[in-house]
Amino acid sequence: MIEFKNVSKAYAQKKILDHANFKIESRDFFVLVGPSGSGKTTTLKMINQLISQTEGQILIDGQDTKTVDLRQLRLSIGYVLQQIALFPNLTVAENIELIPEMKGWDKKKRQARSRELMELVGLDPEVYAQRIPIELSGGEQQRVGILRAIASEPNIVLMDEPFSALDPISRRQLQIFIKDLQKKLQLTIVFVTHDLNEALLLADCVAIMNDGLIQQIDKPSEIFHHPANKFVAHFFQEYHQDLSQSQVSDLHLTEQTSDYSLKEVSADLSISDLINELAQEKVIRFGNYIITSDDIVRFLAGASAV
Repeated sequence: MIEFKNVSKAYAQKKILDHANFKIESRDFFVLVGPSGSGKTTTLKMINQLISQTEGQILIDGQDTKTVDLRQLRLSIGYVLQQIALFPNLTVAENIELIPEMKGWDKKKRQARSRELMELVGLDPEVYAQRIPIELSGGEQQRVGILRAIASEPNIVLMDEPFSALDPISRRQLQIFIKDLQKKLQLTIVFVTHDLNEALLLADCVAIMNDGLIQQIDKPSEIFHHPANKFVAHFFQEYHQDLSQSQVSDLHLTEQTSDYSLKEVSADLSISDLINELAQEKVIRFGNYIITSDDIVRFLAGASAV
């Protein structure tokens, strides 16, 4: 568990974060969302002490992060940036193995781990291990960046707008990928975004931020139905008007890659258009996932609950 206890951060007279008190439960996908300058990235970077708080305590499993060795703290937490930042002169395998090597893993263990992770995410080690970053697409580079962050088996991974520079198709693929990976590996992920749709797609718990203040923290459906104040309600206003395809995370998707006879739908479809498609097809394909009419019924039942 990560706990912020009365945490503030100020530069000169300006408070970037103002007396924040909240907990991030272990194995949750926790998303910080809000407009630019709201304090999201500062909050994220205080977890691994890349930025030190002015006031208050940050505890990880009950231990004050200011009392532990900084190098060990940072090596124990995965970190993924918007700027992919792979080392251009290292191969894919060497990039993935970098943190395990810094932590003293032997070569055999490092290589086994990098192969295991590449296979887990569909990057054939025989094809990708010896490539260098310039030979990869943007989406592949970011996937390798994520693998590097989790290679040393951290319990916590911090992600600072990691998909914002990608094209829409690559971005949606990686959103589904990271949510699936988080569930498989039981990771605690703290994720920063300014995109509400992305937040609602990924999050178990969302923190809405503005001007250095936490406006509301709750499950996405609770915030959607019960905004805490006018700012949160306004932030959700456009989303209220058009439930979007980003809510596909709530459909409990079933992975299915073998049946290519199913109709494939666009990632840009709204929920209402998806319902129309399902009324005709009953089962449709979204990337490597299958959505059925039963999924939509379960989703709408949950979305309409107060």
